[in-house]
Amino acid sequence: MNGIHSGSHPVNVRALSRSMPRPSTEKPRRPGDIRLERVKKEPLFSSGDGDPGMFELPVVQQPDIANTRGRRPDWLRVKLPYGPTYRNVARIIEDHNLHTVCQSARCPNMGECWSAGTATFMILGNVCTRSCGFCAVMTGRPPEGLDWDEPDRVAEAARLMELNHAVVTSVNRDERKDGGAPIFAETIRKIREAREGCTVEVLIPDFRGDREALQQVIDARPDIMNHNVETVPRLYRRVRPQADYRQSLEVLRISKEAGLRTKSGIMVGLGETEAEVLDLMDDFVANGVDVMTIGQYLQPTRMHLPVEKFVHPDMFAHYKVVGEAKGIDHVESGPLVRSSYHAERHVASDPA
Repeated sequence: MNGIHSGSHPVNVRALSRSMPRPSTEKPRRPGDIRLERVKKEPLFSSGDGDPGMFELPVVQQPDIANTRGRRPDWLRVKLPYGPTYRNVARIIEDHNLHTVCQSARCPNMGECWSAGTATFMILGNVCTRSCGFCAVMTGRPPEGLDWDEPDRVAEAARLMELNHAVVTSVNRDERKDGGAPIFAETIRKIREAREGCTVEVLIPDFRGDREALQQVIDARPDIMNHNVETVPRLYRRVRPQADYRQSLEVLRISKEAGLRTKSGIMVGLGETEAEVLDLMDDFVANGVDVMTIGQYLQPTRMHLPVEKFVHPDMFAHYKVVGEAKGIDHVESGPLVRSSYHAERHVASDPA
């Protein structure tokens, strides 16, 4: 008989034995039998520009809303990088050991802008001391000191790219009292020396409210002083935990009172309401902001804040009309708009 009974049900012992795992005949390995090989160190997450050995820290505050990532609407499709002009820009950036916010922040317009021969230089390194919930730039402690050769390299790149309008931004350098302001000022001067007639826009941090640091940049007289508030005040704790909305408005007010053309921008789709955006526009008007940019927030990685809503292009058009009616000189508003998108148009008011 090939079976035994378990209660009233027979069990086939031969079939059972065939289904059981057989003991391994391989000799167990000892520690000395295993060859260990050194592996290449890689970042925990993509760093945007692939700086080896750097780790991106996770966002400090976890989002309160469900992640709604999925298929993006058709209006958010972008052009892929292509063409000789794109390759030339990439070569110049690499040859001069420079960083761009296009790469580090994963800008969706990089293909379009680089193919047109423009790029936004990111100075003061590529490691930021802040951990904003929306930003793909690496977070950590930057190397000590400042790179005083950087302004010359940026200026030479602007000359080779034959830029008529140069945009310069930076990471936050909160470990320094001056926040890196001297490098901003020197970069403005060097670009003008290397490329006569080139207008210069700077997108600056808040310098933690340090008036002396801000004044160094003001004294260099950029053609546009840009400082983004990024979102409405209610969302600051989640989106910009190390920043202060009122302090950002103060940066813009002081710059305007110094006679500079000022600019600021926000992302939408983070949970703000239309009423909050309109109230923010009123704050911009009260503080003399000349140019406003509005674009769709896009989640760069799973570690960053999720998209709460894909805002329809019609709403962006509405924001432009309302903002300019309120008194903002120029509102650049659209799903793919970023701070330096079509920046050359923001230098001065249209003659009309």
